[in-house]
Amino acid sequence: MHFIEKKPEEKREILNQKLKSNKILRVPGAFNPLTAKVIEEIGYDAVYVSGAVMANDLGFPDIGLTTLEDVSTRSYLISRVTNLPTIVDIDTGFKSCEKTIQTFEEFGVAAVHLEDQIERKRCGHLDNKELISTDKMVNKIKECVKAKKDKNFKIIARSDANSVEGIDKMINRCKAYIDAGAEIIFPEALSNEKEFENVRKSLNCYLLANMTEFGKSKLLNYKDLENLGYNIVIYPVTTQRLAMKSVEDGLRAIFKDGHQSNIIDKMQTRKRLYEIVDYEKYNSLDEEIYNFSKKGHE
Repeated sequence: MHFIEKKPEEKREILNQKLKSNKILRVPGAFNPLTAKVIEEIGYDAVYVSGAVMANDLGFPDIGLTTLEDVSTRSYLISRVTNLPTIVDIDTGFKSCEKTIQTFEEFGVAAVHLEDQIERKRCGHLDNKELISTDKMVNKIKECVKAKKDKNFKIIARSDANSVEGIDKMINRCKAYIDAGAEIIFPEALSNEKEFENVRKSLNCYLLANMTEFGKSKLLNYKDLENLGYNIVIYPVTTQRLAMKSVEDGLRAIFKDGHQSNIIDKMQTRKRLYEIVDYEKYNSLDEEIYNFSKKGHE
């Protein structure tokens, strides 16, 4: 129904091959399926589903209140509308890492990342985070690796230890996570090029960089990150922030002016929306029902 050519197994193989290319993968966050379709159309390498965005979209702060059902259902709805691989934030693994991995693999996701915070976690760029022990995180990673069926399904280990224990202890943790089976390491809240470089020199694995706005990390150009040896860069909350700023500004204008005529130029047109959702392609399914044309619906 969504005119998607790639099966989940193919998407995982695509991610696997792209990681081997030594070119950095640019991966924006999608807060809904429609955004994922735009991400693919523009030419990005994959789609990211942020745990913080999922929590925010439900009206919650990012403190571990979302459930496996919340995040997996939305991730499935996002992954099924795009040929790109989908990478999902699974926070601390929910109640059972085994069930979590089985669910996300069944739902067509290509990779997930698991963090070493306590269950009532915090946003990775806030202070006063609490960590679980290295041994507990290692056991979680091993459980994740054991639970997956597709060899190309990637387990990403995120460490929040930099701002809690310091970068040296964070690196030691990450080495243990690699030994446990994590193929990609996500060092959260690195502050500058020096720290990114230090991690790269210390770890022999794929690395993910988080370029989230308003956080602890300096916002670096993807080419700079590629030169530093990073394999993936995510922009996790960017699309939600862009959308919500526009929504809020628009609603305030309508409330003030009494109409939306002054902000029409800031809106996506009906024609453009119908292009993104492949409206006319549905004609091929049943021309008697799906006989829509964009003409006259600019």
